[in-house]
Amino acid sequence: MADEDTLTALKTAFTFMPQPVEINRFEYGDDADRILAQVNFVREVLVSHGIDPEEVAGEINPDSSPNSCY
Repeated sequence: MADEDTLTALKTAFTFMPQPVEINRFEYGDDADRILAQVNFVREVLVSHGIDPEEVAGEINPDSSPNSCY
């Protein structure tokens, strides 16, 4: 990433994307494969920058994320 602002923008946008398990032909029609590929691409970019995609929502919106039980 070029800078922290760009990375924060990517993280924020990622929180609005559907989870891969939510992407199906019933909801997204013929676009399902394309949307899944786009979501996976963003996930891969986050991982390549050392960011766990599963933790992004809690980092961006800490007040709305559940507490960990471990």
